[in-house]
Amino acid sequence: MTDATSSSMPAVTPVPGKSSLMTQDARTRKRNAAEARFKAYGIVAIAAGMLMLLILVFNIISRGTGAFQQTFVTMEVELLEEKLDKNGNRDPADLAKVSTFGYAPLLRTAFEAKVAERGIATELEPKAMAGILSAGAAAQLRDFVLADPERIGTTVEFEFLASSRVDGYLKDRVSRDSIANDKNISAEQLDFVDQLIELGVVEKRFNLAFITGADSSDARPEAAGMGVSMMGSLFMMLVVLALALPIGVAASIYLEEFAPKNWLTDIIEVNISNLAAVPSIVFGILGLAVFINYMHLPTSAPLVGGLVLTLMTLPTIIISTRASLKAVPPSIRDAALGVGASKMQSVFHHVLPLAAPGILTGTIIGLAQALGETAPLLLIGMVGFIASNPPDSIASGLLDPNSAMPAQIYEWAKRADPAFYERAWGGIIILLLFLITMNTIAVILRRRFERRW
Repeated sequence: MTDATSSSMPAVTPVPGKSSLMTQDARTRKRNAAEARFKAYGIVAIAAGMLMLLILVFNIISRGTGAFQQTFVTMEVELLEEKLDKNGNRDPADLAKVSTFGYAPLLRTAFEAKVAERGIATELEPKAMAGILSAGAAAQLRDFVLADPERIGTTVEFEFLASSRVDGYLKDRVSRDSIANDKNISAEQLDFVDQLIELGVVEKRFNLAFITGADSSDARPEAAGMGVSMMGSLFMMLVVLALALPIGVAASIYLEEFAPKNWLTDIIEVNISNLAAVPSIVFGILGLAVFINYMHLPTSAPLVGGLVLTLMTLPTIIISTRASLKAVPPSIRDAALGVGASKMQSVFHHVLPLAAPGILTGTIIGLAQALGETAPLLLIGMVGFIASNPPDSIASGLLDPNSAMPAQIYEWAKRADPAFYERAWGGIIILLLFLITMNTIAVILRRRFERRW
């Protein structure tokens, strides 16, 4: 139809008393208005959700990034032989008899020498000067000497952690007003710190030990790290992966492909769905009763934590695997059976490869859920103070007492020192990075192995 012919056609005039498609009646206007309101509600809901997410991310990052930085004090310490090895024989047994109290005077002497060398004006006593260091500074000296006794009699440069109050001062968490009644730090010590900052003796920089280190006591919050609890979570996830994946997939294949459809399988399916909704702390009680009280497995061991989380993760994996198997068209099964394949061959050679992306996605999401669980771990004792070194074997990693990332975050959050609270936020950042990584892997695997038909 051309413009000429279209323009020559007579205009459509509505018949009086009858509705026209060219005009909106009251009912149509009402329906369109309701649709517009619904769209507006959706946009507002999405905007509110995004706003809450941005606020959450901002709070986590702003409060947790400080945990990845730490204040260090660089000092030259003279390892006096008359203090550390009076016999002069470098015998490890004799050196081990000198406790950390014997190393404390060396730190005071080092500060006196620094003040005299740099001309620092202060009225602090040497003990108060050394009070800006972490409570573990003397132990650091002692470990160094026991590891290398030949350095006794020489002057060695050390990087000590500053105390949590000094670290908080450089991070604007501590001020002169806030320490008015604080017995751990004084305004004079902060003035002393200011002079050391100008001289480059005290500085704040990236703290790798927070990622690789272990937990610390209440007296040394500046030395606390996530490394050991990360290893505990890793060994737990290995147990969950080794048990939940084969058991969950095998149970799903049987229920979906081979089990007869009767009242017994209906009861099993209902109970699996109910188990997926059971609070996680119930699984913790079950693990405490069965694995620790009855089977006498070691308390606080990642093996027990992995077994508990396996029970909790199995329903999620079974449900997601069955959904993936159902998504495979029945024509795939019929075609395989039609060319002579057995039921087993049709499932494992045709159905299972097509369902693999959904199975992997469900498994990784289940692992991510288990990684963030805290309640079951509280009941099996994985919240204790663990300051051990990383495990040296798989057996020790599974059986030695350890913590987990969410349990470690919980432990720090309930401690009184603000430095632990800052580390709890930093631990949340690390945990979120693990969860984001696992979910990203799930998406990549699904895209990589997905087949369209």
